[in-house]
Amino acid sequence: MSSKPYRPKAIATFNAVGIGLSQAGLRSSLEPESLIKAARKKTGLQAFGKESFREPLRMLVDAIEAEANLHPFGRWVMRGRLVGLLATRLRVNDLFTRYPEIAKEKIQAPLVIAGLQRTGTTMLHRLLAADPDNRALLSWEAISPAPDPKQKTGERDARIKQAEIAEKGLKYLAPEFFAIHPVEAEAPEEDVLLMEFALMSQVPEAMMRIPSYSAWLKTQNAKPVYQYLKKLLQLLQWQRAGKRWVLKTPAHLEHLDSLLKVFPDAKIIQTHRDPTRTTASFASMMTHGYGIFSDQIDAQEIAAHWHGNNARMMARALKVRAQKPESFMDVSYYDLIKDPMPQVERIYNFAGLPITEAAKAAMQASRKTNKQNKHGKHRYELADFGLSHAAVKADYANYLDKFQIPSE
Repeated sequence: MSSKPYRPKAIATFNAVGIGLSQAGLRSSLEPESLIKAARKKTGLQAFGKESFREPLRMLVDAIEAEANLHPFGRWVMRGRLVGLLATRLRVNDLFTRYPEIAKEKIQAPLVIAGLQRTGTTMLHRLLAADPDNRALLSWEAISPAPDPKQKTGERDARIKQAEIAEKGLKYLAPEFFAIHPVEAEAPEEDVLLMEFALMSQVPEAMMRIPSYSAWLKTQNAKPVYQYLKKLLQLLQWQRAGKRWVLKTPAHLEHLDSLLKVFPDAKIIQTHRDPTRTTASFASMMTHGYGIFSDQIDAQEIAAHWHGNNARMMARALKVRAQKPESFMDVSYYDLIKDPMPQVERIYNFAGLPITEAAKAAMQASRKTNKQNKHGKHRYELADFGLSHAAVKADYANYLDKFQIPSE
């Protein structure tokens, strides 16, 4: 695989100008106090409530400065993202202060899809989200969970337009990305994007090389992250109600213990597939993501980092499962692809839920809309990333044996 990132001409020009400005001492500031000041100016708000984000923000910024090798456009985007995260935290604190009833919203027995990447999680998530009784996080909500204070009653939510612009921007910057993971403004999205607002999630390391932040993150207690996730789910549910949440992200595998402390009645569905078939595809996805923000990309280093991350997540997940097996059920990727509806019925039985005719009809309609590979096929081999089948199988040996996962 080529390690030279795709670069649209306009972005290349932006970078050329930006390099000159950087050499003159002018570049986008990532200093925490500068980011905080900008967020306060953007919102007109001052109070964050608990400022638990300060240490994670400092760790993240230090890692970006020392390790990420961002080009000028990447740096400019990253500043905007961080200011946006802090602005959202200000708005969330303000809303919970002005509307204390938000904190009384109950997040009951969420369905949580937590399989490794490329194991059918997106397909299953969109299928379950089609049930009118289920409440999924939509992409535009993940980007902006707090309502726009300037929004007028009766108008289309301005946050949807913002997400549509972001979708078009991603297609422009990395057109191959959608064949790996579709990102659509009004479609269900991973709740790891909400976890990013705690400044302690896998999202930053999915965009850039920040090994010191990644190492620090592994030493932290994840319970506060899930407490903030619950807070954002309460806020979103207050805006748009639903009987039950359907959550999804592979990142949950690393912190199932914290997830179950905050959501003790969660029903967790783990999807399974041969990791020798998924590892290369995910490594390619990460390489494309890094290439949006930096010109210095080492595909093999990225693959090694995420392979190690995923193997570690799976080992942690197996330990939690052994302690609380009643909270888990398993779905084979191969059964899901063959015919998803029997698997859906198994999930509803596991959760003790009825599946209505309206839900079945909506799911069948979803299957027609969300066809596999609708954005194109995407294939890479392990060898493209310096990995071997034998090494991957060895690192997942306990997992493969426990769930009797077939080789593809």
